[in-house]
Amino acid sequence: MSPHNTPESATIADATGTPSTAELAEAEAALAEITEQKAVRLAKRDRLIGAATTPGGGAYPVSVPVTDTIPAVRARFGDLEPDAVTGVTAGLAGRVVHLRNTGKLCFASLQAGDGSRIQAMVSLGEVGAESLAAWKDLVDLGDHLFVSGEVISSRRGELSIMVAEWQIAAKALLPLPNLHTELSEETRVRSRYLDLIAREQARASVVARSQTVASLRKTFTDRNFLEIETPMLQVMHGGASARPFTTHSNAFDTDLYLRIAPELFLKRAVVGGIDRVYEINRNFRNEGADSTHSPEFAMLEAYEAYGDYNSIADLTQTLIQDAALAVSGSHVVTWADGTEFDLSGEWDRIGMYESLSVALGYLVSPETPLAELQALAEREGIEVEHPIHGKYVEELWEHFVKGGLTRPTFVMDFPVDTSPLVRGHRSVAGVVEKWDLYVRGFELATGYSELVDPVIQRERFVEQARLAAGGDPEAMRLDEEFLRALEYGMPPTGGMGMGIDRLLMALSGLGIRETILFPLVK
Repeated sequence: MSPHNTPESATIADATGTPSTAELAEAEAALAEITEQKAVRLAKRDRLIGAATTPGGGAYPVSVPVTDTIPAVRARFGDLEPDAVTGVTAGLAGRVVHLRNTGKLCFASLQAGDGSRIQAMVSLGEVGAESLAAWKDLVDLGDHLFVSGEVISSRRGELSIMVAEWQIAAKALLPLPNLHTELSEETRVRSRYLDLIAREQARASVVARSQTVASLRKTFTDRNFLEIETPMLQVMHGGASARPFTTHSNAFDTDLYLRIAPELFLKRAVVGGIDRVYEINRNFRNEGADSTHSPEFAMLEAYEAYGDYNSIADLTQTLIQDAALAVSGSHVVTWADGTEFDLSGEWDRIGMYESLSVALGYLVSPETPLAELQALAEREGIEVEHPIHGKYVEELWEHFVKGGLTRPTFVMDFPVDTSPLVRGHRSVAGVVEKWDLYVRGFELATGYSELVDPVIQRERFVEQARLAAGGDPEAMRLDEEFLRALEYGMPPTGGMGMGIDRLLMALSGLGIRETILFPLVK
């Protein structure tokens, strides 16, 4: 329900986080609503707990005597011939993802967190009648199970443990989904834990993300950058054109903003003498969600004193190519659908005004009258909410040029009135030294020659304030503390920002909800 039609008694929680009436009622209803299958498993839980001989045992023991992992045993014994024995005893734990009970011999497939599996064979001759009966009675699909026994190969050549003893490591009260049927996208997103159990691609995405972030940090470390952390809660939002989330601090009795970007604090660090600085962390923007946007997302920003937008473009290309190598072993990455995408070589650099002029067949420049841009936009059915020169140029460029980009491309030199934190171009009036990097048809990163003149920066902020007063919710606010820092002197600097989620999209071919482990959903 939306806030305006939600009864007061049905709110999720009050300002202190105390559960509401509706929340408590929902929890009580969940306790009362127990399916037949869950009831059977609850009864098994009770029997396990009742039969436990030590505290912390039963359905949820505090530990089990694991001596090996499934991946390690597979790596060591994966090439056994059928019917082979090793004489090696291993104690393993995993989740039961397949179960077959047939008389005097039972089988289970145990799955480790990385998706690797091993077969457990439970025979009457090895464990005895009582243990075999308990197995048949108590073990279900989804349970975490400990088994110990000799590593062997079955008649069919499947790597197995001939179980000598076993123990429930954690009883599952809900059944797993059918692992032979693809989960719906809704289930994958809402219940990512099931997605991770069921789908190799989901697990691979988590690994790829970790490898990517590790690669980014290594590339920065190799270039003497320092990683720092800047505030998530800010008294004034800034560093980007975006709508913020607002919250309230009881301790300070003031409204605060979840940050939309770390830029203005990272630049303060450069003023303070940290010449090469970066941050990888979360940003929050109170805007729409689609295949390339999420209200909460991971962001990389970096600043290099005595660099400019050319040197920072070189760095960005290196960061991405190094990440591709870390994830796939090549600059040519293979997406989830099998498509290959080439990230190798030197990437194209094109001018925004020049490429738009080529697409239109006539010159568009910073001097092109606003009325002419408006007429062109109307003819193409393009709506611009806040009609200024730069927004028309950018919307027209996206309409006429963006769709034709196939290789990774730096789009250079943006209109001045849409880039309030960027240095004016060194030789072209009316534009700034900014690029956007387009990969896979979407904007992956942006980079600047940073505006370090506090007088011009103040003028740009004032102009943004006028836009805000005119109703532009994305316009920046005048940040006196940041301006004061600039007045102490900031060296010439190049800066860049890149979405980590979008980088994973470029490397994997997946949508943004697949690259975020736990995306926000309604």
